[in-house]
Amino acid sequence: MCAWLVLTAVVTSCVPLVVWAQSPVEDVHVNPRIPPAPPKENDLIDPSLKTHTKPLKVDVDLVLVPVTITDPLNRLVTGLDKDNFTVFEGKDQQEIKHFSSEDAPVSLGVIFDMSGSMSSKIERAREAVVEFFKTANPQDEFFMITFADKPQEVSDFTQSVEDIQGKLVYTIPKGRTALLDAIYLGISKMRQAKFSKKALLIISDGGDNHSRYTEGEIKSMVKEADVLIYAIGIYDHYFPTEEERLGPALLGEISELTGGRTFTIDNPNDLADVATKIGIELRNQYV
Repeated sequence: MCAWLVLTAVVTSCVPLVVWAQSPVEDVHVNPRIPPAPPKENDLIDPSLKTHTKPLKVDVDLVLVPVTITDPLNRLVTGLDKDNFTVFEGKDQQEIKHFSSEDAPVSLGVIFDMSGSMSSKIERAREAVVEFFKTANPQDEFFMITFADKPQEVSDFTQSVEDIQGKLVYTIPKGRTALLDAIYLGISKMRQAKFSKKALLIISDGGDNHSRYTEGEIKSMVKEADVLIYAIGIYDHYFPTEEERLGPALLGEISELTGGRTFTIDNPNDLADVATKIGIELRNQYV
């Protein structure tokens, strides 16, 4: 723009002398263009995104604390009442506003390992799911996620145990183990649960070797989710793979963060008994 203005001035000065004699010389004035003021920071934001003018703060007055009590022989202790419990947050004792030991309905998800290493254990694993459902409350709701290379929701929330069991009949084990991704999907699915008591049951024979989410990300997620996680880990203690060596610690740490437990077995024939034990434990918790 500046170069063009200079050229105009030169052409004007080269007009023939006759013109100089007939017309007074007109001064050439170049008025610089003033750039517009830069937009304010708030003007750069799409107005449709301005949904809040102040930070949203939420106070949580009640926290659900499920508790399972066992004796030194690992047997369930029932028949306790509110006076038998004391709750602390740090060093501060908290008031127990509600107490229940009833068999309340549960929103429950089954996370079922369908990776290739489950081939020799798949029948026993299916039987374990059947035995677990035998302890169910008629009002319970269930969903199922299977996982290998990636997790897949094979059954939405339902109160039909037969529907869940039917989904397992035609599944074929193959692929790798995206366990952490499956846990992420299960926790996310629990946002649709209709009961306050929520739990996941994981049945797997190894650790993780194919997930996008990291162990740290999943641990942070489950700590805030208010979902109990129980797990049955099936491991070969004589010829373990790398994932099987790391699996017990991984499942144990994740389940303990939620108040649940991990049961480690090396004999697939024990699967059904352990699944029944978990089901009974879920029905005999203090909340």
